[in-house]
Amino acid sequence: MSDLTVIGMISIVMAGLTTAIGTLAPALGQGRAVATALSSLAQQPDAAPTITRTLFVGLAMVESTAIYCFVISMILLFANPYWNYAITHVAAP
Repeated sequence: MSDLTVIGMISIVMAGLTTAIGTLAPALGQGRAVATALSSLAQQPDAAPTITRTLFVGLAMVESTAIYCFVISMILLFANPYWNYAITHVAAP
């Protein structure tokens, strides 16, 4: 197995793990936030505008974590900084 194959395999596996783990936690956090917001709305219907506004800001911040993990996965797949290093070292024996 060549060095380029190993780098490619590790990059693909790590991109998959980054996406899987990086979206699991925000999804659980968003579910908990929505459940708590709905519970709060049931108890305090008069505070609906404040609760929903705060909920949407919080959900956007939680979602940014998943987006960052997605960006890291795309960098690993399409703009991997180790490819150029490996290609120059493999090409020049």
